[in-house]
Amino acid sequence: HEWRRASGAGLLNGEAFQRGVPLGHSSRSVCERSDWRLLRARAPSLWRYLLLLLACLLFERRKSPSLPPSASAVHPSRTPGAPDADVMSPQVELSIADLAGINEDQMDASNADGVRLLGGPTGVASKLQVDPASGLSSDEVALEERRKVYGRNEIPPPEPKTWLDLFIDSFDDATLIVLIVSAVISFAVGLYDDPAKGWIEGAAILVAVLIVAVVTASNDYSKELQFRKLNAVREDVEVKVIRDGVQQEIGVKDVVVGDILKLESGDKIAADAIICRGTTCVCDESSLTGEAEEQAKSEGEDPFLLSGCQVLDGNALGIVIAVGRNSRWGRIKANLAVESADTPLQEKLETMANTIGIYGGVMAVLTAITMVAVWYFSPVPDPPLSWENGFEVALHAFILAVTIVVVAVPEGLPLAVTISLAYSTGKMMKDMNLIRQLAACETMGNATNICSDKTGTLTQNRMTVVNAWAGGQEMGDGENALSVATALKRMPMLVPTIVDGVSINSTAELRKSSRDAAGFRTVGSTTEGALLHLAHTLGADYSEIRRAVEPSVNKVFTFSSTRKRMSTLVSVDARGSRLYVKGASEIVLSLSESFTDATGKATALTAGMREEIRRTIASFEDRALRVVIVAHRDFGARKSPVTGSGTVRGPAEEFEQALCVDAVLGILDPLRPDVTAAVATCKACGIAVRMVTGDSKNTAIAIAKKCGILTPGGLAMEGPEFRRLTPRQVDDILPRLQVLARSSPQDKLILVSRLNGANLPRTQEEWEEAHPGASWEQDNMALLPGHRAEWESHPRRPNGVGEVVGVTGDGTNDAPALKAGDVGLSMGLCGTDVAKDASDIVILDDNFASIVKAVLWGRTVFDNIRKFLQFQLTVNVTALVLTLLSALYGYDPPLNAVMMLWVNLIMDTMGALALGTEAPDPVVLSRPPYKRDASLVSRPMWRNVLVQSSFQLALLVYLLVEGADIFGV
Repeated sequence: HEWRRASGAGLLNGEAFQRGVPLGHSSRSVCERSDWRLLRARAPSLWRYLLLLLACLLFERRKSPSLPPSASAVHPSRTPGAPDADVMSPQVELSIADLAGINEDQMDASNADGVRLLGGPTGVASKLQVDPASGLSSDEVALEERRKVYGRNEIPPPEPKTWLDLFIDSFDDATLIVLIVSAVISFAVGLYDDPAKGWIEGAAILVAVLIVAVVTASNDYSKELQFRKLNAVREDVEVKVIRDGVQQEIGVKDVVVGDILKLESGDKIAADAIICRGTTCVCDESSLTGEAEEQAKSEGEDPFLLSGCQVLDGNALGIVIAVGRNSRWGRIKANLAVESADTPLQEKLETMANTIGIYGGVMAVLTAITMVAVWYFSPVPDPPLSWENGFEVALHAFILAVTIVVVAVPEGLPLAVTISLAYSTGKMMKDMNLIRQLAACETMGNATNICSDKTGTLTQNRMTVVNAWAGGQEMGDGENALSVATALKRMPMLVPTIVDGVSINSTAELRKSSRDAAGFRTVGSTTEGALLHLAHTLGADYSEIRRAVEPSVNKVFTFSSTRKRMSTLVSVDARGSRLYVKGASEIVLSLSESFTDATGKATALTAGMREEIRRTIASFEDRALRVVIVAHRDFGARKSPVTGSGTVRGPAEEFEQALCVDAVLGILDPLRPDVTAAVATCKACGIAVRMVTGDSKNTAIAIAKKCGILTPGGLAMEGPEFRRLTPRQVDDILPRLQVLARSSPQDKLILVSRLNGANLPRTQEEWEEAHPGASWEQDNMALLPGHRAEWESHPRRPNGVGEVVGVTGDGTNDAPALKAGDVGLSMGLCGTDVAKDASDIVILDDNFASIVKAVLWGRTVFDNIRKFLQFQLTVNVTALVLTLLSALYGYDPPLNAVMMLWVNLIMDTMGALALGTEAPDPVVLSRPPYKRDASLVSRPMWRNVLVQSSFQLALLVYLLVEGADIFGV
């Protein structure tokens, strides 16, 4: 009877047996779709009852809250080391297998059906014992229990090569193989000639080869560890979750199944999740599925938020259903091994080392031939001419030639770069620079232009409302929010409208912070944080207001750099609905037809009043304030955009009209105290600094003058005006362009492309693809961003070489510009995950001064490599020429094979270690950056190498000829 009840609930069926699905609760979703009666009709009576008895016993065992570890050993799909797919926590009703059944690759329709069968997102949350509104408890014991059941949100990296593997691999080098063969032959011949001492040279060569292999393996192992450490830091990001009813920021590895993720535009999804009821967003899943189209996510159509993908638009809450290797991205990543790649400087040095090796090989062959020829044609050969002696002389010449090749090939060059970069990246982390791409470290040292954001980079990103215009009058002392709040409290009928607008139409959160001078910190947009702080100063609790209206929120039109505004539509009982809007002052003002007076009533916005607001905005901007307008629009019951089903149809622009201005708010973001000195340092070392911001032109000019970016003769321009220029006109103003205000991400991309030539169409076909409908014959010289041939033809680029550009960015839409720049610098505090993924360096404190430190370290790395290169070339030239000259004139080589190998060993390792890790000297910031096409070996370096080599050769040749007489030996 108990079994019949269980089978009716779908806990056992024939399909489960055929597929090898374990019996019990974890096979429920599979068993509901099969028919047990078919199996019962086909089975003989005796076997049927035996099978029934076995099923009942197994079901009883499965009901037990604890399961012996051995019970999971027979599961065919269990991953070694992963949580058992059938073990379930006593507090939850879904196992890993249940969740995997609704999260299968390429089975979207079936997955969605599975979610509906479980009761939708609400049902899944209930079975995972989580309330979507309050999230999980922060109790670490309970969270650890979930990790034991569902696994951790991390992918163990592939097993690295051991030191022994790298040691064995080091013997794959052709030069070392030749040396080993030569050493063995020398060892054998030496024993034959002189059993007492003849073995020493061969043994010494073998020992030297062994040490070279040990050093090579150790350096490769150190490089591998450094690369893995860099990857570990790069992947350690924070995500927003709801726990204990409040928003929290936790490490991505701390996310567990059942967590409620809070996702905003620009976030990367940390784990597979199901979107919660009432929220929507748009995702880019191309990194996982390969589909370039944007995917709209909602409860009804496609509720799945896939790990590793990006949120492009909207705000959403998601219930985590899979983490780590059980997630979609985890299944792929578990099979991937990330290999370290050489930087451009390493590749350039590798090429130079190969070239030097070729010349060294020629010298080695000449030396060997000369030694044999001098012995053979000598009037008095020593040793006497014979086949046996000839073999010995040839062997000696061959070993010396191979040794010359070993010495000539400067293996230490790539090693020096590796050591220098590994040392520098660790030190740069302490200077708030997280290096995501090693190449960026060396490239940043030669940057000639930096295109910087304003907010958070040049300023402190500590926003405060210090001035306002509301109810027809201006208020505030320009220093703190209390002065604004005091004046607003005299308008009690107006305050609720303003407070509701800034509280509901926002996604930011305020947290108490003893470390912050303001006593709080903002999680999310700092601009929204300033508005919430004003509401708090007015005595309102924004979180309570949000909770009260949350069921009535119909649609959120998120902020974007293109729209420059955000709106939230809320149902207001039987009165209809209200749209709350906030955004850039000139845009919201242009969409407004009225304003809220001191009594809380809407009053028509006359031409005179509109002009007064414009003057107020200009006055705020001249004081370097960011200006935001808060407005609203009421819809009657008949005109409400909300349908009977609660959905909203139509774009935001359809509703954001005929607005009513509630307040004009001036927000102060103080300049960082060290930014003026940092900008001055950049200019002194030949780096042009440009401000690219979305703020108004007046605000941007005021800030740019304060920090020293905008100088007399400099040009400030707005994005719309910039976009109307032709490519040649842009090139003509670039030397003077210092501020680009009201700019879009596309403006930033165009600016970067015109500076360094990146991403410009190279052919007519590429240009026509970028400008559909335009005529190549008429417009190829008129439309931005232009094309490569036109760009290279400008008189300022005689060699077709552009600037080396560093670009800062923090938003999702900044990603193309970050990629186009030679070095992309994202913001660690306010930057989105998309921006960080597109960048090469993450500025952990969002401070412009940290960018200057990156330049300092980059120049230091480059200079250290040049020092080692000069040292290496000097030793190589001296050793090779001295050996060749001694062979030509019949002298015994002053440096035999063993000596040269040891000199080479010490020179490569100790020299690289000593010169590659020199600390940065601020003096390097007093010189201009090297050009993009600058040679690795400069003329002064060649002069130093030739002069020093000549001096050493003259001294050594003199000692070679006269040394015996001078020292009496």
